[in-house]
Amino acid sequence: WTSRYIHVHSKCSEFSVAADPKPQSPILTKNRFCARSLASSSSNSTGQQEQLLELHGYDLSHQECNVTQNIASRVGIDLHRQPQHPLNTIKNIIEEYWKSKSPNFQTFDDFAPVVPTNNNFDSLLIPPDHVSRSISDTYYLTNDTVLRTHTSAHQTTLLDKGYNEFLVTGDVYRRDEIDSSHYPVFHQMEGVKMFTEKELTNAGAVTLADQRALVEQDLKNGLEGMARELFGDVEMRWVDEYFPFTDPSFELEIYYNNEWMEVLGCGVVHRDIVKATGRGTQPGWAFGLGLERLAMVLFSIPDIRLFWSTDNRFHKQFESGEIVTFQPYSKYPPCTKDISFWTTDTFHENDLSEVVRDVAGDLVENMELIDTFVHPKTNRTSNCFRIIYRSMDRSLTNEEIDALQEQVRDLAVEKLGVELR
Repeated sequence: WTSRYIHVHSKCSEFSVAADPKPQSPILTKNRFCARSLASSSSNSTGQQEQLLELHGYDLSHQECNVTQNIASRVGIDLHRQPQHPLNTIKNIIEEYWKSKSPNFQTFDDFAPVVPTNNNFDSLLIPPDHVSRSISDTYYLTNDTVLRTHTSAHQTTLLDKGYNEFLVTGDVYRRDEIDSSHYPVFHQMEGVKMFTEKELTNAGAVTLADQRALVEQDLKNGLEGMARELFGDVEMRWVDEYFPFTDPSFELEIYYNNEWMEVLGCGVVHRDIVKATGRGTQPGWAFGLGLERLAMVLFSIPDIRLFWSTDNRFHKQFESGEIVTFQPYSKYPPCTKDISFWTTDTFHENDLSEVVRDVAGDLVENMELIDTFVHPKTNRTSNCFRIIYRSMDRSLTNEEIDALQEQVRDLAVEKLGVELR
């Protein structure tokens, strides 16, 4: 580094030991992060990739696009469809459970993640000023098209087509912080069941109140059974929650490994969504869960990046297609770098995370704000972030991480408009 980088510190060990802010408008006025890739989508490489120019026919250099090369390269990998992958195993267990309760359940796991903004937000009653719609939270290909942030983006389409019982599994995309449990691409499952007139009549549910009570009880009974299928005979509790697209809404928590853990969110499908799909007052329920969250607990996988590993030492442990305890095969030392800069009014930590991930890919393990300083005279704010690089497959050298960090610094200035200190 040059002498002007006066508040940048680094520490890197070169040996190995075996072993989802303020709301912002979704309208983008400049091309941020769209046309540069310096990292492989695999966890053990940072070589230059062939640059993607389009994604599903959308120009990645479009001024409204904030999809990075790193993110675009993940579309179509579909970890949830890869046999014996832990995410595939969890998906199969849940699908088999619901099909055993009702053979009418339809399963979908191959829908493209590129969806209309309307389907992802508006049709689900998510307000225009909701933080989840900001460019710091959602990947936009254009103002009218996003990478889905949840599998609920397909709910109204399937209801429109007449499906009453269905499960949708897929990869979802959210700009997020960097740590062992957060990743900008993860996998969700959405479940929906709408009750037919025959089912309501057979249950004696005549009034709207009776029908809502029937739906709510059926939902809770079914999800408690699913939790027992995954976790065994565990203690459970229901917590009232709020989601725009269900009313009432709940979260299911279980007591597992000596602590309460959130498993999923759910509720009765909002009456306005039902009406908008031409179903009148037909009652039904919906739930959504994250496959990584469950798999990390059930398989004892300590770092979410491992799901993307191409190392056979990871994959051979799951060849049975059953839930087994992951055995760590190595623990390589970290390489730590700090970056300090004067922020801007529009700066968001998720934007810096995107820069770091697009440069370093899965070599970045954690990024944390370690210091904030407000200048007493100019009132400008300075942030210092600590970035921890660590490969899950090999030792890193200080020289290669210095090169990556230099690119992070350059792109922070170019893309975020910050001033380095």
